[in-house]
Amino acid sequence: MSNRRDFIKVLGLGGAALTVPAGITLANPTTPGLADKIDITNLTLKGRVQSNGAGIPNVAVTDGVNIALTDKSGNYQLLSNKTARFVYITIPAGYAIPHNKGIANFYKAIDTKSNTFTANFQLERLEKDDKNHVFVVWADPQIISKKDAQALIDRPAPDLRDLVSNYPAGTLVHAVGCGDLVWDHFELIEDYREAVRITGVPFFNVIGNHDMDLNARTDDYSADTFKQNFGPTYYSFNRGNIHYVMLDDVFFIGTAKKYIGYLTETQLQWLEQDLKQVKPGSTVVVSLHIPTNTGAMRRNNDKQEELGGTVSNREQLYKILAPYKVHIMSGHTHMNEKWENGNITEHVHGTICGAWWTGPICSDGTPEGYAVYEVQGNDISWFYKSTNKPKDYQLKIYPKGYVKNAPDEVAANVWNWDKQWKVEWFEDGAPKGSMQQRVDFDPWTVELYAGDQLPKKHKWVDPTLTDHLFFARPSAGAKVIKVVATDRFGKQYSQEISL
Repeated sequence: MSNRRDFIKVLGLGGAALTVPAGITLANPTTPGLADKIDITNLTLKGRVQSNGAGIPNVAVTDGVNIALTDKSGNYQLLSNKTARFVYITIPAGYAIPHNKGIANFYKAIDTKSNTFTANFQLERLEKDDKNHVFVVWADPQIISKKDAQALIDRPAPDLRDLVSNYPAGTLVHAVGCGDLVWDHFELIEDYREAVRITGVPFFNVIGNHDMDLNARTDDYSADTFKQNFGPTYYSFNRGNIHYVMLDDVFFIGTAKKYIGYLTETQLQWLEQDLKQVKPGSTVVVSLHIPTNTGAMRRNNDKQEELGGTVSNREQLYKILAPYKVHIMSGHTHMNEKWENGNITEHVHGTICGAWWTGPICSDGTPEGYAVYEVQGNDISWFYKSTNKPKDYQLKIYPKGYVKNAPDEVAANVWNWDKQWKVEWFEDGAPKGSMQQRVDFDPWTVELYAGDQLPKKHKWVDPTLTDHLFFARPSAGAKVIKVVATDRFGKQYSQEISL
């Protein structure tokens, strides 16, 4: 690469930015009356990554544009510029996750008063191998009031704490706060932090569309409050054999509550560099708020996708991820679904808040809750944990007449279903084969959320079509119907009802 292109990459602003007059100022969108200068003066970042006084080699250190690796003594030096806000590391495998009361702490805020900034990082080596570990995904806590915040603190926080306590002592667990940590009310961030503290689990956090500064004039400043509380909006870390990446796919378009699902060129270039340190064929877990893709357009027979519902330039992301075995973790939709294509599986998560804290289920009938992923080496298995329900609560059966479009059939909602599950039914103990999968509305969501007066708290909440409903037609004299769902890992879950 030429020296000129190296210089442009160091600036991190793209070629067009080089034409900006040196004295230009931008009004700070979150502090009216102040002005910030775009300062592209060179800045040298340097320091050491160490554990108990010993330097750690080959640790990736970044300013969000370029990446440097520590030398054999753990030292690094990175040419940056004064637009950079953080210097941060990719936590290597084999080390504990540094955190502040559960909020992952892997970064240093840069002081740009001088042309050199020194940032040292201290890590603690784990006493056990971390190839086997657990992680969970909390999608959309989305608290808008103190009442919502108390619900988060009282229900999912202790539920996760108790789940972790049931694993063998010493099990390594981390979590992803998958965006919409609050609902535009930044004073509630402290309540989110309290919920995280209660869990006893270190959380890595992703920015959502409700975590943005709505009075920012461009996307560039829309994450200011998030960054003040949680650090960079895109970064990576390692645990065991798995490489984890967090991305910011919420692009603010300068009008309150208007955004698109989009990954910036700066992020994509950073990701390309980040993945150079990851062996092809490895398992990579990517977390972001807006799903890269969903089945919503198909289910709703829409002619085009909603711009804020999926990632518009997802194909460019997929190209970068092509050499790896990839799991994408997303939220945003308040529904639970999975899709697979080639090397990619995307897990779109049901939410901690259900349907915005209006009832016990999401708009597709998925109970409020979170996903649990158990990692063994390169392999990941998973299940959905409904808040305050046992681990084996994985389906709900509805009697005949509950689904409007199927008056003579029983229906089962199997919310963590994917195409490798089997859903079978039994009538009075006799096996009847597979149930029929169809797109429809979960009947409980219709009862709770359908109509312009429901639910009372947020009347705009509506039921949504889902793929994970299954139907069977019992005989006239049937007395007991049992449904057995077998997941892709061979685990069976069952429920039965009397007719």
